[in-house]
Amino acid sequence: MPYTFAERVNHMQNSAIRELLKVTEQPQIISFAGGLPAPELFPLKEIQESYAQVFGTGDPSVLQYGTTEGYLPLREEIAAQMRIKGIQTEAENIFLTNGSQQGLDLIAKLFINPGDIVLLQNPSYLGAIQTFRSYQANFETIPTNGPGIDSAALELSIKLNRPKIIYLAPTYQNPTGTTLTVEERKMVLRIASKYNIPIIEDDPYCELHYDGSSILPIRSYSTEDEVVYLGTFSKTLAPGLRLGWIVGGKDLITKLVVAKQGTDLHTSTLLQKATHYYLTHFNPIQHIERIRQAYKIRRNLMLNELKKNFNDQAIWTEPSGGMFIWLTLPEAYDTLKLLPYALASNVAYVPGANFYTDGKSYSNMRLNFSNPSPLQIKQGIKRLASILPNY
Repeated sequence: MPYTFAERVNHMQNSAIRELLKVTEQPQIISFAGGLPAPELFPLKEIQESYAQVFGTGDPSVLQYGTTEGYLPLREEIAAQMRIKGIQTEAENIFLTNGSQQGLDLIAKLFINPGDIVLLQNPSYLGAIQTFRSYQANFETIPTNGPGIDSAALELSIKLNRPKIIYLAPTYQNPTGTTLTVEERKMVLRIASKYNIPIIEDDPYCELHYDGSSILPIRSYSTEDEVVYLGTFSKTLAPGLRLGWIVGGKDLITKLVVAKQGTDLHTSTLLQKATHYYLTHFNPIQHIERIRQAYKIRRNLMLNELKKNFNDQAIWTEPSGGMFIWLTLPEAYDTLKLLPYALASNVAYVPGANFYTDGKSYSNMRLNFSNPSPLQIKQGIKRLASILPNY
């Protein structure tokens, strides 16, 4: 039977990364493609113990429906963590989601009408582009002047385009690994506040800093709930748990409750209670430090291998945190067309075009350093470099 789908379905697209991961699951492929944490660093025993303890109480409520906002003790724990980051908030301002990706979807559902403008970085996180596009948003990109955001051009763009929201991943951004300075954060907040444009601050990588401490979130400088903050346990605990949160004002939380009730009622009660047990009975700070040390070694190794093997053939970012390096080849190269050659050499990356709203930048690629082993990083970068002369 042929179906007649809603108009918005025409704007939905498969994730290029999800499709590529199907190929990279083959054991011979060295993958720099997925934005995956290192599975050997998951706190498996601690998570097992947390679930066992929650079940061991014999309390049947762990399998019962829960409140849409989320488990109160967990929200209180997250609020305390947010205050350490300079975000003054209470449990009533915390809303739990099935990963921060659901947070993006709920926010888009609340804010975006067909044809509304979303102002975002260029390039930007593919998952955010997909989500906003599914609600039929149009896009404008934040203007830059080389070293950073052009404040005058940003204000002019807002005046001309009247965006509904500004979407930013200001810290160790996916895909580039770049970070906005304190001055840029305050400047964007000042201009957005002037024109009453909400900022959606997506901050999944903030804990993954390798060269000193992380910069305070934009939300920490906000006094009027101009910034909606998204956090997640995917990068510091495990992505398969699918647990994230939103920090927002009371009015927004009320609307999010209604939006989520129509989606999935609430996030898993068992998951929330087990996560709360983990956070309060183990040492998540020590675990995060272990992740940082391992990823720092892999980042440094990939940067060194790029210098050895690419030399003057490319330029790349040198991130101080996160999970990604953004590599740019000379304009003669098209990384979409180069990908089959890479896969034939058993190495994978994500072509940069996927991270642009117009898909028209072809010489970039995103490289993930958190998931591959040090040996795979050495071998994979050599394989990538070896295919360029034959392209």
